[in-house]
Amino acid sequence: MHAKTSHCKIVDCTIRDGGLVNNWDFSVEFVQHLYKTLNEAGVDYMEIGYKNSPKLLKGADSAGPWRFLDDEFLRTVIPEKKNTKLSALVDIGRVDENDILPREQSLLDLIRVACYIQDVDKALELVRLFHERGYETTLNIMALSNVMENQLVEAFELIEKSVVDVVYIVDSYGSLTPNDFSYLVDKFKQHVPSKRLGVHTHNNMQLAFANTLIAAEKGVELLDASVYGMGRAAGNCPTELLVANLKNPKYDLRPVLDMIEKYMIPLREKEEWGYIIPYMITGMLDEHPRSAMALRASDNKDKSVDFYDTLTTPEVSQGKSKE
Repeated sequence: MHAKTSHCKIVDCTIRDGGLVNNWDFSVEFVQHLYKTLNEAGVDYMEIGYKNSPKLLKGADSAGPWRFLDDEFLRTVIPEKKNTKLSALVDIGRVDENDILPREQSLLDLIRVACYIQDVDKALELVRLFHERGYETTLNIMALSNVMENQLVEAFELIEKSVVDVVYIVDSYGSLTPNDFSYLVDKFKQHVPSKRLGVHTHNNMQLAFANTLIAAEKGVELLDASVYGMGRAAGNCPTELLVANLKNPKYDLRPVLDMIEKYMIPLREKEEWGYIIPYMITGMLDEHPRSAMALRASDNKDKSVDFYDTLTTPEVSQGKSKE
């Protein structure tokens, strides 16, 4: 195992993706302890939030500060930068480029740009800007399971010519299997041979860890994860599983267990994420978990049979909008 995965780097997304669960309502103490933990555990990157602009987002007032990552605020949170690099994610149309300082004036090292396939050109324009300002960059194409082959091939041509450092295979709906990942990694390697690769998995069908491992063994370098799997809906590949299994001497599990014991277990009693049947159903059907999230927020949260019937009745599913 060691030789096959010694090239891998872990990107912990607990604050950014986990924030989708609790509206980024993490205390500064929580985030500081996580940063300390990830450093001690040898984790390579910590995605400390979104760098989107509050003026371009609905509901900005109610969200926690990790939704917008102000540079001054970040300095108070992380007064001393250690080995774990800091990352932020931006969405197309939700980021003001004037909010992004040059890298030497910022605590961030990596800026990741998320988009759907039809916006790859816009995303790569942002990537170029961030690259010029000195950042490492990634392009994260979301909802790949819903992308037509011809769209993907067109996007690959743009990506291969771009300055982006890493291209991500993102399983937004948690619907892909290890075979699918194996196939996609081969396809990306074939079409964007000059780019490094990353994966972002969701655990709707309890495959996030397996999918991440297969990608790692096939040479994918950046592996997204979150502590205790905290992420939207079914959550992500658990950081602790990667730290324990990547057989790299720099990784140490014990600090991550400390974070889980002190902070994640109490949080999980208040907030819900992880493998839950409605999320399994949307994953199996390859669709966005929003309907399952709505169900879990309702009085019928455990009525899985009705939910399944609603989603699989032909006249309903044909009129279903895919995002």
